[in-house]
Amino acid sequence: MGQEWEKGTEMTKTRYRGLDLAFDAGVATLTINRPDAGNAIDTETHESLERVWPDLARQKDVRAIVLTGAGRTFSTGGDIKTMAARAGSDDGWNHLLGIGHAAKRLMVGMLEVPQPIVAAVNGHATGLGATLALAADVSVISDAAKFGDTHVNVGLVAGDGGAIFWPLLIGPNRAKELLMRATLLRGGEAHALGLINHVAPAEQVLPMAQAIAAELAAKPPLAVQWTKMTVNRGIRAQLEAVLEAGLAWEMLSMQSRDHGEAAKAIVEGREPRFEGR
Repeated sequence: MGQEWEKGTEMTKTRYRGLDLAFDAGVATLTINRPDAGNAIDTETHESLERVWPDLARQKDVRAIVLTGAGRTFSTGGDIKTMAARAGSDDGWNHLLGIGHAAKRLMVGMLEVPQPIVAAVNGHATGLGATLALAADVSVISDAAKFGDTHVNVGLVAGDGGAIFWPLLIGPNRAKELLMRATLLRGGEAHALGLINHVAPAEQVLPMAQAIAAELAAKPPLAVQWTKMTVNRGIRAQLEAVLEAGLAWEMLSMQSRDHGEAAKAIVEGREPRFEGR
């Protein structure tokens, strides 16, 4: 991107709304910065996440990336208030037409960026937030964090990555149960199942992730990057086999009465009333 992308410029801040980006000794730290909204991924933040990975891929002086969340939460996933307002509206339909390509750009971007990504899961990570952590190459989670794919609780299919990463990491039957029940795991449980690489007290999560990233940044960069890309060939094959079907089912579920009712019930603080098909 050239000199206009130097760290700390206004261009960097406006290009990545909802994100902060900092650089230190070959390590880029990418922070989801919407703490008042639980670092939920709204449309602008999703678009920023789509852009940032190919941008970072072109930065030769960046040799490792730390992904974390501002405040006490990693990310609660999709913005439920936006979902509730959009459900059943013309805006919802227009959003639906573009979401499949957007979700694929985000997942492919994370898998294709050559630098290793270390996720510092400093707090709760649910829905898309959990998927972002699983798409990283190394992960550290707080022992106090809650971790899970909660798409079903909002009447949605876990199509934008959950149906790919969970079965790969823990097997299909265990993954199906956790996805269908929208189970929330404690950080130690997620680590014990093999979903996350390391578990630590909350205050040690970011320092541990930064130390791992610094170690990776100091190693021969081509060997590290090409090792990542070799292993990710298998993940990409699974992504190509599953993602488009998963997104199609998820987009259909976005138009369901169940989704509208679930999202509105969460926002209104009441129990949902599902009518079935």
